[in-house]
Amino acid sequence: DWILEAVVERLDVKRELLAGVEPHRAAHAVVSSNTSGIPIASLADGRGEAFRRHWLGTHFFNPPRYLPLLEVIPTADTDSALLDAMVKFGDHALGKGVVVAKDTPNFIGNRIGMFGVARILEQLAGGAYTIEEIDAMTGPVIGRPRSATFRTLDIAGLDILAHVAANLAERLENDAERASFALPPLVAGMVERGWIGSKAGGGFYRKQKTGDGSEILTLDPGTMDYRARRPPRLPALDAAAAMDDRGERIRTLFEGRDRVGEFLRATLAPTLVYAAEAAPELAHTIDDVDRAMRWGFGWELGPFELWDAIGVERVLEAAGRTKPPAIVRAVQHSAPPAASSVRFREGPVPPRAPDLQILQRAKEQRPPVRRNAGASLVDLGDGVLGLEFPTKMHALGGDTVAMMTAGVEEASRNFDALVIGNDAPAFSAGANLMLLLLEAQEENWDEIDLMVRTFQSAVVGLRYAAVPVVVAPAGLALGGGCEIVLHGDRVHAAAETYMGQVEVGAGLIPAGCGTKELLARFTARVPAGAADPLPCIQQAFELIGFGKVSTSAADARRLGLLREADAITMNRERLLADAKATALDMARAGYQPPPRHESPWAEPASARRSISACISRGAADASATTTPTSDGPSPASSRAATCRTPRRCRSSGCWTSNAKRF
Repeated sequence: DWILEAVVERLDVKRELLAGVEPHRAAHAVVSSNTSGIPIASLADGRGEAFRRHWLGTHFFNPPRYLPLLEVIPTADTDSALLDAMVKFGDHALGKGVVVAKDTPNFIGNRIGMFGVARILEQLAGGAYTIEEIDAMTGPVIGRPRSATFRTLDIAGLDILAHVAANLAERLENDAERASFALPPLVAGMVERGWIGSKAGGGFYRKQKTGDGSEILTLDPGTMDYRARRPPRLPALDAAAAMDDRGERIRTLFEGRDRVGEFLRATLAPTLVYAAEAAPELAHTIDDVDRAMRWGFGWELGPFELWDAIGVERVLEAAGRTKPPAIVRAVQHSAPPAASSVRFREGPVPPRAPDLQILQRAKEQRPPVRRNAGASLVDLGDGVLGLEFPTKMHALGGDTVAMMTAGVEEASRNFDALVIGNDAPAFSAGANLMLLLLEAQEENWDEIDLMVRTFQSAVVGLRYAAVPVVVAPAGLALGGGCEIVLHGDRVHAAAETYMGQVEVGAGLIPAGCGTKELLARFTARVPAGAADPLPCIQQAFELIGFGKVSTSAADARRLGLLREADAITMNRERLLADAKATALDMARAGYQPPPRHESPWAEPASARRSISACISRGAADASATTTPTSDGPSPASSRAATCRTPRRCRSSGCWTSNAKRF
């Protein structure tokens, strides 16, 4: 159905391969190229009309699992229905952020991204900044990935960087900035030495083994030797890190009269001007330009969002431009006369489809149904109530738990369904353990007991609510967050969901009924007529005891954290919309809460015998391997001898008391 070419970036090699593909292509099959910069139409020269109608570019960004951008590049011959089908397939089936780009050298992402990288390399080659300083200034503080500039280049490979730059310098015959894509001699020197990045053992950074492990060395461009890393001393970055608003943070740094401000004005300003000049050639809308840089390069704000955050006049002044790019002039002319500043848009980049940002749109259209410091209830429309946790890392505290209970009550009275989720990178990192620690330090055991019971009541309430409860996790769903997911009637998880009961890492066991739920799920797998449930129970025990965390939603299903009936959404942007649709389907089908029941292995004598035998074997093994000392009994026998209070033993996990219980 789809033939995807991804061979070496040479026009002749690709054309030869496609010539061999054409005679064997099924009449309906799509053929595409993953080229990062060769014009798509030129690759199909010499191919037949039917081939060209089914031909287009599909440029994935590397690594494709984690970078969502997929640039789809049609030619003048590409069938429009086929283009629409490929965009939809990339979005829904592959979970990509699809941008339809024009057939120009290196398309959108690499064209603008390469221009920005060249400006940064100029500053490095000039000797005014170290590699560590530049990475500190081009990382999370300005809304870029933690790998910043040089770690990213090491991962991508300097050979790839040099190839992309050479391709642009060759093909941009009519671009006024053609010469700006030339890389400094430093890069050529590194490629000649084989210092092309992580795949070759080192690039701008190199890992070196030491007597007690390893250390990361940094290249000194002046001497072309590697040296120990030097922590950057840039006070402006420390001050800016305290600012929550990304736009304000970047604008403050950009305007600074220090080395950070000078660097950003020298690199970011010309990059934004180039993006504005090239946008009409590269893309159909400025939204597509912003999406391409967000999804392909991990920018938190795209170029036109940065224009708005910094200010059009400030960018033009820093770039030394008296004549703005045409697209900027158009915005200036369309601005109201009384406007205090010129902006490309009044708000964030809009979603690709109006049905995607349902939570954000609901909050803009209606006040919250109920809200406290830890959570809020939002009317998502169509009879569906939403519950989100806006706390840092969506940690769970008393307010959050209270709103969970309130959400179930509100949904049962006035709505048809409840969806739990958010638009953030993480679902929930779990309970706020600092609260537990403070109570333990004060020896407030009754308060801790109340906290645990309240959370247990809240999550069990999700399972037995009168309306369907659909949980929509994405990113981290750990500890208590995982337990909330486990108790949903249905789960609609993002493909990149990392779930697990990780409490053992903090010296605890899951307290929010996660142990109960996993036990029930795994004992349900016990074959009919089986006398011993222990093999299935052991799987649940290991899942908790080893603190296993899924590497994806599919892995969570394999581990037993998700059920076969639970769904996976490939595209994170569609998660809440999909969860809402699932909740409505369940409600319209006449949803009834499940009957309250315990695991079939909770009481039968066979289960008690199996577990008791397991404990007895463990006790016998421990006795056989423990040698009493002249000072008295072994610690294990001493503990057994002094164990008198069953309640205390159960809370501390005493094997002797628990064996008697069974």
